[in-house]
Amino acid sequence: MSELEYLKFEKAEAVARITLDRPKVNMMNIEMMNELNGRFEALLQDDDLKCIVLAAEGKHFCTGVEVADHKPDKVDDMIATFNRIFELTEQIEVPIIASVQGYCLGGGMELAIACDIIVAAESAQFGQPEIKVGFFPPYAAMRLPQIVGPARAIEICTTGKFYSAEDARQMGMIADISEDDRLGETTDKIVKEIQANSPLIIRLNKRAVKRHTGLAFQPALAGVSDLFLNTLMKTEDTLEGIASYEEKRKPVWKNR
Repeated sequence: MSELEYLKFEKAEAVARITLDRPKVNMMNIEMMNELNGRFEALLQDDDLKCIVLAAEGKHFCTGVEVADHKPDKVDDMIATFNRIFELTEQIEVPIIASVQGYCLGGGMELAIACDIIVAAESAQFGQPEIKVGFFPPYAAMRLPQIVGPARAIEICTTGKFYSAEDARQMGMIADISEDDRLGETTDKIVKEIQANSPLIIRLNKRAVKRHTGLAFQPALAGVSDLFLNTLMKTEDTLEGIASYEEKRKPVWKNR
């Protein structure tokens, strides 16, 4: 895989860590988004993976997408590349954790809300200020109503306001808030809890949530029940979990 210019990447103990690294505010350009997509595509093939952490160097998580890449000669390429990020995050079967500090704005906030879990520093600020320069945020327009409801989503998109980490938590957008100097520690606590589990069962848990969100009650209940009885209960790891509980020992996961 080619050398990265705008990201840092490492994988250890079944956890992949992608770090945005484009000074000063991690504003994404097309090249940076292509690098991110390349990493996500590679991770789709990693059956041993348990979770992905998306973090950022510097004071700010990400302040969006370069305005220059919104110009008519680049905008088609930009949108296709930007949308590919969300197509991939939707396909990835393990939890993606965004670890957010400072400004998380515009396309940066869209990137964060495409993740499954957001952990934010207490001084982090979220917002979709695109309207201030004559745009709307395409992914946020479809994703935010699922998270915060249509009324709040319209407020976020049409005012361009900034919201504190506490505001975002009260809206249901983020999972946890950390002291600014303990963001990594708070994120890693969640990572360690996920790491203790079977890679296969992690994937099935995420699939159970994602596949049935938004369905009517009866189809959703039938779907999760089918997944439970005909997929989960036929895995060796679920049977190992039962045995380890009864034998009062730690499970030995086989990822099958």
